[in-house]
Amino acid sequence: MFDRLEDLLSRYEEIMAELNSPDVTGNQERFLKLMKDQNELSPIVEAYREYKKNEQTISDSLSLLEEEKDEEMRQMLKEELSLSREKLKELETKLKILLLPSDPNDRKNVIVEIRAGAGGDEAALFASDIYRMYSRYAERHRWKTEMLSLNENGIGGFKEVTFMINGSGAYSRLKYESGVHRVQRVPETESGGRIHTSTCTVAIMPEAEEIDFHLDLNDCRFDVFRASGNGGQCVNTTDSAVRLTHIPTGIVISCQDEKSQLKNKDKALKVLRSRLYEMEREKRHDEEAEARRSQVGTGDRSEKIRTYNFPQGRVTDHRIHLTLHRLEGILGGDLDEVIDSLTAADQAARLSKMEEKAS
Repeated sequence: MFDRLEDLLSRYEEIMAELNSPDVTGNQERFLKLMKDQNELSPIVEAYREYKKNEQTISDSLSLLEEEKDEEMRQMLKEELSLSREKLKELETKLKILLLPSDPNDRKNVIVEIRAGAGGDEAALFASDIYRMYSRYAERHRWKTEMLSLNENGIGGFKEVTFMINGSGAYSRLKYESGVHRVQRVPETESGGRIHTSTCTVAIMPEAEEIDFHLDLNDCRFDVFRASGNGGQCVNTTDSAVRLTHIPTGIVISCQDEKSQLKNKDKALKVLRSRLYEMEREKRHDEEAEARRSQVGTGDRSEKIRTYNFPQGRVTDHRIHLTLHRLEGILGGDLDEVIDSLTAADQAARLSKMEEKAS
């Protein structure tokens, strides 16, 4: 590990020297590439420098301890030594986490699909609650949301909704949200006051660019139709809605959110490309099943990951056995504590796996 850290430190110093060179400042493409590399290496280099500084502090304290005769001073040096050793352990763990292989999709935008599951109209209402939760979470991070497709049930619920969240690092924060979300509450239509259980399924997919996944348009069939539901003067009077069928897989995507047929076509292609890219990723993950099991959850859409219990005001994430008694705040988009806990658990699992292989 330390050989690699020394290599990274040397590389960082080379980048900094190059960034200060007049030759690079005139080359915008090279300058941006170096800045990107510098930003990626900075957290590792800062932690490693702090580690080395702590190592030096320990060495100095040990030397002084050998020479010091005064008992009070010796006690102070021992306390300082103990604190430095604890800090060194923390920094070593931090460095191991920073050196874990990063997910190449972490910086990408995400496409979120939410589908109502068991529970009829109540499941559709819950799906709309989950949509609002992610929309508000995006607002908190100053990310933009863009509706791609929506199928409502007529009473404010969503049978199915697909939308995009645009923001650097959106996938890294939301990638653990795929799976079955369950709600336990008394529906407004329930006169007897009985608690019902309903579900919705969430799929989080990194936005796939053409460079990530080449989509052959010869495999696609486009049908146009008149949009239904609310949408202003033009939407319901022209054939602007698009139904895209991917012939090899049978995947069908409908988009009718825009007045423009071309814009609806572009949105449908964006969703299809990301779905196919995600299918390829899932296939690779299945081939690496053992490594996949060491991580938090599987990302499987059939896996029950979280319960939102209204009578008790609690949210429980079943993968890491985390229960928080602030359901209203979480549904209001305050998801960071849950996501931070999932990220930490995943890092710990991957770190443990890496150490097993090394031993």
